[in-house]
Amino acid sequence: MTVANRWRLPDGIDEVLPAQAQQVEHARRALLDYFARWGYELVIPPLMEYTDSLLLDLGSDVDLYAFKLTDQLSGRTLAIRPDITPQVARIDAHSLKREGAVRLCYAGSVLHTRAKSLLASRSPIQIGAELFGCDDLQGDIEIISLMLGMLDAAGIAGCHLDLGHVGIYRAIVASSGLSADQQAQLFDALQRKAVAEIATLLAEAEIAADVAAQLRALVTLNGDRAVLAEARDVLAAVPAALAAIDELDAVAGVLLQRYPELVLHFDLSELRGYEYHTGLVFAALAPGYGQALTNGGRYDDIGAAFGRSRAATGFSADLRAVVQFATIAAAEQSGVFVPFVDVDAAWVEVQRLRAAGVRVVCGLTPEQGVEPSCDKQLSLVDGVWQVESL
Repeated sequence: MTVANRWRLPDGIDEVLPAQAQQVEHARRALLDYFARWGYELVIPPLMEYTDSLLLDLGSDVDLYAFKLTDQLSGRTLAIRPDITPQVARIDAHSLKREGAVRLCYAGSVLHTRAKSLLASRSPIQIGAELFGCDDLQGDIEIISLMLGMLDAAGIAGCHLDLGHVGIYRAIVASSGLSADQQAQLFDALQRKAVAEIATLLAEAEIAADVAAQLRALVTLNGDRAVLAEARDVLAAVPAALAAIDELDAVAGVLLQRYPELVLHFDLSELRGYEYHTGLVFAALAPGYGQALTNGGRYDDIGAAFGRSRAATGFSADLRAVVQFATIAAAEQSGVFVPFVDVDAAWVEVQRLRAAGVRVVCGLTPEQGVEPSCDKQLSLVDGVWQVESL
């Protein structure tokens, strides 16, 4: 690499410059403080762990996005975290070992081998919250309410909420007799809503006509709350699917009571994180942004990998994406400038101002002019140091 291009960063890897960094850090503090007011405690997991602790057989996607390297001390394979959620599950199950509901939150960098979408960074700052030990719908309702509250606290208006439930697809597939390979092909086609491809796959699989009809119908079962009634008719012969639909309806009812203006959309073929999630899945979408701004869902029993199975639900977001839409802008940077010739004489007053929370920038050379980010200057007036406007 030549000196001329040594400044280049890898594709999808970003740096955050002062103005945006101030906004990101302001939002990080504000949102973590918001989580704390709901009772969520901050944890800071390590940037990398042993691969078998971090990936947990959570599916090929998680493994695909993880950078791996060899630990020079142990010879074991390490992975740089592509997702913080499994780490927080480990903390709950192994490090804390508390009984009952445990609320945890976090904010930190993750790294992906490839961008998850055209809009995504390979080095996002992931912020989120996880609720462990509650297998009741109240846990799902709290987490979704917290997510919506976070967006409101960030000043992001006009978002709508997508709701789905992986239990519906699981219930139908369980009686289909499809092989693992056929299920994988069907899953992929459903995510792309490739109607003709789905019909061909089901015809070639030669499964029962009623089950094939149910699977084909999943693609069309999306829309407002009325789609749940249609789904009950289509899936009347699948009790587990009906139970999942009832859960969606119950959660929707509470959310609409809490947030009357909330726009809800249901997509029963939405299988985001299918290998990872076990129940409700959800996402908040903002106008003008081509992907989910924040998403999450229920992922019970992930703690079993650490010797303690736990009910779990949570959500996460890329903090920098949130900041793009947030109106909780950081205060304009200002401060007090101290000319180089006055620094030593004014040192006690400089330290007093800093201790009081004032930003003070000292000149480094006699020739240095006023720092551009400062709107005041410390001056000696009649033997007294005073802060004067510039």
